[in-house]
Amino acid sequence: MQTELNVTGMSCGHCVKAVEGALKAVPGVEQVQVSLEGGKATVQGNADVQALVGDVKEEGYGAEVAGQ
Repeated sequence: MQTELNVTGMSCGHCVKAVEGALKAVPGVEQVQVSLEGGKATVQGNADVQALVGDVKEEGYGAEVAGQ
């Protein structure tokens, strides 16, 4: 399963790494790709979507499921 998130508040490579780390820590995540320019995160796996959003927000960034 693939989930796309819109992520706000990222401004540098450190931000991308922080978001990647938060998403990779969620159970069920297999692969993460974060785009600074597009403000998007693509997650592969069977992770709970609310857990993905919640962990990104805990890192201090805004997140919502793309297309909602």
